[in-house]
Amino acid sequence: MLGRRDVGHRIVVRRIVGNQSGRTLFSDALGELVDLTETHLTLATANGPLRVPLREVHRAKRVPPARRPNAAAVVELELASDEAWPAPVRERLGDWLLRTADGWSGRANTALPVGDPDRPLDEAIDAVQRWYAERGRPAMVNVPLPLAAPVGAALDERGWSARPLVLVQTAPLATILDAVPARPDLPAPELAGTPSPEWFALAAQRKAKQRRQYARLDAAGTGPPGGSGHSPAPGAPAELPAAARHILTAVRQVRFAHLYATPPAGHATPPAGHAGDGPELIAVARGTVTGQHRWLGLSLIEVVPSARRQGLAQHLIRALAEWAAGLGATRAFLQVEERNEAAVSLYRRLGFSTHHTYQTRVAPH
Repeated sequence: MLGRRDVGHRIVVRRIVGNQSGRTLFSDALGELVDLTETHLTLATANGPLRVPLREVHRAKRVPPARRPNAAAVVELELASDEAWPAPVRERLGDWLLRTADGWSGRANTALPVGDPDRPLDEAIDAVQRWYAERGRPAMVNVPLPLAAPVGAALDERGWSARPLVLVQTAPLATILDAVPARPDLPAPELAGTPSPEWFALAAQRKAKQRRQYARLDAAGTGPPGGSGHSPAPGAPAELPAAARHILTAVRQVRFAHLYATPPAGHATPPAGHAGDGPELIAVARGTVTGQHRWLGLSLIEVVPSARRQGLAQHLIRALAEWAAGLGATRAFLQVEERNEAAVSLYRRLGFSTHHTYQTRVAPH
């Protein structure tokens, strides 16, 4: 039978789906095991997540990965991602990275266990907990799967909880440009080296919403007190602290995409940060080129509610892909929660597929 050591690996499950004329009926499911409890297992399949009661499982086993990248490729992409989202405070534990950013964002406040920590695993985890405790932060570890599955198994034994699975997805820039046609009917996005105050305001709103979601998870016992930072009450003004501004801007090759539109007559509800005069900022995105100029990193893609379902996110992605290609980049990556089915579906249409996954693990409190 499966165990926690199999989380993050590809498995096949034969489940009992009924009985006909005294004959048991079975159905097979193939995918990545993303959760395993005492009562259920959850698979990430090609058709979305599948939750199966263990009482219905007839047989389950691990199977070889489908074109899974080798360890070196996962490490390369994880380091390119770290370069694209740089925490202001960082130290090394052997090859491992220890990062903190005053609690803003999950990734920038976690340890990244890739490579050799230069000590036994249990001692490395102890060192991680001490490092975060000394800085008044909850200890969290981003565990790339299945590369760091032994780390995940060790954290299981210590009672660390797991946040929702994140898909690290990639696509060739050429595929994105083929999938997203140019839109001469839309204003050209402005790609600035410095974000405008309005851009910051939209980004702050997005992250505040995410922190409130994690606060609810934390209240249920799946994370540290207070989530990945202070969570403002719904409706409260969202602001970006200095650590957040460092993460967003301290990258050599970075562009902040702004898409403006002139509001219709009588429009009385400007978006966050808009003074009410002139064109409104209706969509934003951030792009970085890291990993020796190979990778375009996409993040903070946000469209105001009143302007959604018009292809604006794709419009911004195309503009950033063209910019990155001009710098010599050949591939793009992004990170999206597996449970965000709408976003996963959009990125699939643009040519993205899952390179590997990770889970943020949180020390018990």
